[in-house]
Amino acid sequence: MKTSYKYLMMAAVLGLTACQQESEERTETAEVSDVQEVTTEVKSEKPGTGKAETSDIDEHSYGNLDEVDLHHLDLNLTVNFEAKSLQGYVDLSFERLKDNVTELDLDTRDITIEKAQIWSSGEWKDTTFELAEKDPVLGSELTVALDDETTKARVYYQTQPQASGLQWLTPEQTAGKKHPFVYSQAQAIHARSFIPIQDSPSVRVTYNANLKTPKELLAVMSAFNEPDTELDGDYYFEMPQPIPPYLIALGVGNLEFKAMSDRTGVYAEPSLVDASVAEFEDTEEMVRVTEDMFGPYRWGRYDLLILPPSFPYGGMENPRLSFITPTVIAGDKSLVNLIAHELAHSWSGNLVTNATWRDFWLNEGFTSYVENRIMEELYGEDRAMMEKALAVQDLRNEVQELPERYTVLNVNLDGNDPDDAFSGVPYVKGQMFLVYLEKKFGREVFDQFLVDYFNNHAFQSLTTQEFESYLKKNLLDKHPGIVSMDQVKVWLHEPMLPDMMPNPTSDAFTTIDSETKSWLAGEAKLDSLGSADWTVHEWLHFLNNLPEDLTQERMKQLDSEFNLTDSTNNEIAHAWLLLSLKTGYDAIMPRLETYLVSIGRRKLIVPLYKQLMETEEGAQFAKRVYDIARPGYHPLAQGTLDEVINK
Repeated sequence: MKTSYKYLMMAAVLGLTACQQESEERTETAEVSDVQEVTTEVKSEKPGTGKAETSDIDEHSYGNLDEVDLHHLDLNLTVNFEAKSLQGYVDLSFERLKDNVTELDLDTRDITIEKAQIWSSGEWKDTTFELAEKDPVLGSELTVALDDETTKARVYYQTQPQASGLQWLTPEQTAGKKHPFVYSQAQAIHARSFIPIQDSPSVRVTYNANLKTPKELLAVMSAFNEPDTELDGDYYFEMPQPIPPYLIALGVGNLEFKAMSDRTGVYAEPSLVDASVAEFEDTEEMVRVTEDMFGPYRWGRYDLLILPPSFPYGGMENPRLSFITPTVIAGDKSLVNLIAHELAHSWSGNLVTNATWRDFWLNEGFTSYVENRIMEELYGEDRAMMEKALAVQDLRNEVQELPERYTVLNVNLDGNDPDDAFSGVPYVKGQMFLVYLEKKFGREVFDQFLVDYFNNHAFQSLTTQEFESYLKKNLLDKHPGIVSMDQVKVWLHEPMLPDMMPNPTSDAFTTIDSETKSWLAGEAKLDSLGSADWTVHEWLHFLNNLPEDLTQERMKQLDSEFNLTDSTNNEIAHAWLLLSLKTGYDAIMPRLETYLVSIGRRKLIVPLYKQLMETEEGAQFAKRVYDIARPGYHPLAQGTLDEVINK
């Protein structure tokens, strides 16, 4: 299918990276041959590790990043729901960084490699390849042999049903119950499970893609999506800006589109479209205020894809098309800070990216800061302060349970899976570091620093050490005597939370604490708390700070007065269900089962399973419900919960 080029022209006017052009004539699509027998050869291992050599640039990639610069992909894939597989090939265009480069080293995980070719002397020629044994974290290194001249390789492959970066849903697992659905989740190192690629955030590629699907389904990608695309089962995409591999994304299902403005809109299953548009109608205004604060939005359109509830995260910032959980459709815009967060990644994360997963805070700390600034600008300082205070309280509780080494911003992953280090630390500790700098230098000075930072590093990947050098030269040295590099290093390289960390407080929360204390002391009744006017944030503060030794009678009073067990707000329901498990209030168990079976967002379900596993009776309940719910969970959630349940 042809696509409109008007947004590509807009990008050109803004001086953005042009879409990668082919250097040779486009070849006809070749038929994928039967799978050839491949002799598996193990690559040389690091002494004593049992792992093949990984890149010196990124410990989580086998790619020879210092020898070749991968810069463009052409994907040609068929979406096979029956086989739960993407089938086809990828062309990888690269530049040689050194002489005498004899191979292209790629990352894969659970991918069947059929054959490899190189573009040489004006035609595709078969070449040899080696697929190493599978490492439990990194997957299998794929080595493609090169000749002396080629700068392009083609790999024919099929993904396997267990691909960690894809979730295949049956019709029964969707809202409409009639059509299947598949979507990707590539962060952190899961792109390699559906594309043979150098799967490092230090790599930036443009890409074109051709997806073939059942004709009744719509395909969308983290690329330009034509809002009025015709359903014909043959979809073409272009992503002209260079992005890291973890931001390559796709979704295929029974989707409809509805615009919210000239450059924003929603893709969702038909039954969710109107509710999503009503919930997220402020998205255009979010884009506008962020541009006013931090510079132009450089990606053309900004659309949302509302995924089935099995999506393991709140959202994923795939450029041009953020993936969003339906659990934030609350009917009152109370959880739209998630949209602000994913939008903020268009500046921090997608535009300026962490170079390795040790530098993840550069993505999430900056994004959490920008998110809160968006919320303050649109919804007022009180709401922004409540959201900030809730986040810091959660962080303070979380760091008490984390391994100490995972409380460092510039974390040493030591070869472990980046998913294992996922926590609130890079988000909220990183955010509070930037809040600290803002308070020290003043908002006007710090905002200008951020605008310059985004502009100077646009479409680049950065390490923490490179950021430190930039910070010193462009903020600390220009305004001497305010913040020292020693203080910066405490923030970035020391564990736990620094004494200098800001501690945001909300007057509304102070009032709630006083009223709650009176109720607990028997000096006031529940109906005198003033809860009729509480926001979701006030409810969460109230529930999260109730004592865990509440009597059954107190819990019954709360439930009877506020109908908390049946709350339709997923965040409030989560807080209440968790408190109920801690206090032994078992009236919630039917609701808890429904909640765990119907939602796959890790933030909401993992703490509940962990709490259930604290008692023998709870563990029996957890195992029974998990057997029911597991097939509907994403592989990432399954991996986390398998460990919790089997512990």
